[in-house]
Amino acid sequence: MRFYLAPLFARFLTKSSEVILTITTSIVLFGGNIMLFGQNHGDTLSEVVLESRRNKRLTPAVLYSNLDTVRIAQYSPTGLTQVLNEIPGVHVFSGGMGTNRLTVRGVGARTPYGTSKIQAYYNGIPITSGIGETTFNIYDPETIQNIDLISGPKASLYGANLGGAMLLYTKRAAPHTTVLKESFNVGSFGLLKNSLSFNHQGEDFNVNLFHDHLETDGFRENSAYDRGMIMLDAGLALNSKNELQLLFQQLNYTAHIASSISKSDLENDPSVAASNWGDARGYEDNKITTVGLSYIHSISNELKNKTAMFYTYLDHYEPRPFNILDEFSNSYGFRTSFLGSLELLPIKNTFEVGMEWYHDTYHWLTLENLYEQNNGAGSLAGELLSDNKEYRNRWNAFMSWDIFVDQWTFTAGLHLNSSSYSFRDYFNSGQANKNAKRDFDAVWAPSLSVGYKVSSNWKLNGNLSYGYNIPNLEETLTPDGVINPQIGPETGWNYEIATFHSLLNHKLDLSLVLYYMDVENLLVSDRVGEDQYIGRNAGKVSHKGIEFQANYNGKIFKRLLFKPYLNLTINHHEFEEFISEDIDYSGNKLTGVPENILAAGLLINDPIGLFFSTALKHVGQTPLNDANTLYNKSYTVINLKAGYQRVLVEGLQMKVTFGVDNLLDEKYASSILVNAVGFGNAQPRYYYPGLPVNYYGGLALTYQFK
Repeated sequence: MRFYLAPLFARFLTKSSEVILTITTSIVLFGGNIMLFGQNHGDTLSEVVLESRRNKRLTPAVLYSNLDTVRIAQYSPTGLTQVLNEIPGVHVFSGGMGTNRLTVRGVGARTPYGTSKIQAYYNGIPITSGIGETTFNIYDPETIQNIDLISGPKASLYGANLGGAMLLYTKRAAPHTTVLKESFNVGSFGLLKNSLSFNHQGEDFNVNLFHDHLETDGFRENSAYDRGMIMLDAGLALNSKNELQLLFQQLNYTAHIASSISKSDLENDPSVAASNWGDARGYEDNKITTVGLSYIHSISNELKNKTAMFYTYLDHYEPRPFNILDEFSNSYGFRTSFLGSLELLPIKNTFEVGMEWYHDTYHWLTLENLYEQNNGAGSLAGELLSDNKEYRNRWNAFMSWDIFVDQWTFTAGLHLNSSSYSFRDYFNSGQANKNAKRDFDAVWAPSLSVGYKVSSNWKLNGNLSYGYNIPNLEETLTPDGVINPQIGPETGWNYEIATFHSLLNHKLDLSLVLYYMDVENLLVSDRVGEDQYIGRNAGKVSHKGIEFQANYNGKIFKRLLFKPYLNLTINHHEFEEFISEDIDYSGNKLTGVPENILAAGLLINDPIGLFFSTALKHVGQTPLNDANTLYNKSYTVINLKAGYQRVLVEGLQMKVTFGVDNLLDEKYASSILVNAVGFGNAQPRYYYPGLPVNYYGGLALTYQFK
């Protein structure tokens, strides 16, 4: 085993990682597993999991879920939404390639669009914007080695957001290997995807190059999508004590927007676009540049420092029926932490303490959209409507201290956040000018996790933690565009207990997690116009749930690798105190949260190179409005994937795959817009229809240099 330092995180590489990247054995095709505690057993996959946990600060006392490259490869290579939906407590609402909302234990379910209330990092570089929004489905699944997701605010090192944290890592080669891979996929609705990667891991130098192109016409009107990406991930060990790591990514994509539709459209013709979005030919065009430079220095055998600087540029242009949004932002910052142990203490311990600073300068303006005067040619820019600039700052200080006493593990964490917004109005002058500034009170968020190993087959865990979500600037504005000094962060305590069992000679792993999170000062977005929401603190919500997992890893007929799994989430989230417009919704179910979620599947692999997988996803009914008078009906989707791989000549391997998504052609809404409002005489547009049955196939060639 070789110890390797990646940006911000310690990384362990074993020879088994060579199997993952070159895909030279049948075992690895379906070796991944969602893991909360411990490792797979009975094959080389335990080593794969060790490699996947680059962040060794996620100690056994802090529960988290892990998805590795094999689990990711079980699904269509177009996005991450399907595989993330396997994690208990997680549900991704997908309204299209460019419209996705990730929710964790119900947190973020009421966000109108996009993902908020979690903190996300890509190779240690923050990818959550200054207003707390995370766009995750733009990243190519074929470039990702692992995804770690911490549910709830127990991630003291990563923001202590109520929704938790998500950590993504790129693929890297095994030690002393060089791999070239080309992957080509085609599918229904004009799907075309091509990926090329080069990975080299030397003694003191590693380089990983990725290029990806994806395009699809989409099954709905005005839903075409086109994405291109190039990425460089490189590292250089200067000597035994110092190392540099570089990340560069350029990502450009254009996503046409079909938007949400009414119930009658969903039932009669889900392929239609919302009429105004179709007439305007609405879309979003994005150019994103990300650069990160990390330096790792070993001060002594007991103390290490990891420091990263990062910069992100976003250029976003979005013609919408009600106006045209033209914006760009420059974001930069740093993160530094010290890792070590207190050798003077008589007990084994480790710690990490550090800070993170993030600054975002966001310039946005809106223009009239004269699409109705453009003779059916789509959007046309008119007069300037607004011109604004926002300065957003976020300071985080954090610490985590682990203590190991016999069979006990204790992790104490503390997180401190300080956030501020400054708003500049360059359109209005005099008394109409809306310049404003808002500094939020500092938030202290403690956490305590306790783990106890009853036996080699039974482990217990508990957590008590405090978390928060800072409102974004738009949520702090009144309908008149003036900052509301009364609005503040929503906060809550999280209580969690868990038990983990391994049976049948470690072939069957079971886990059960029970949690309760009490959220106060709930941030509510009220829609006051087609493109205007105002935020306010409105009451109290309780999040209660059960998360169960069962994973079997064995063989049948003495040769077939046989891996069934089942993940179950039961939600009981409700408003404890919530009054809106003089209507009392206390006791109602939390809007936008499915009652239950079931993810199950079967993975089969034959030593001759054949493999097969099936995945079932059942989502229970979901309240569409706060009154609980309307529900999105429950649905079940089944996906299949099969393939064959073989070595063509020494060093060169071929893999052929074929997949079917939504096998039974279920008609359902894969995303919803909560509390939708109908304007004029139009019906409320609650629904984003899911893809009908669709097919895809691919060919991959992998060459490992001698």
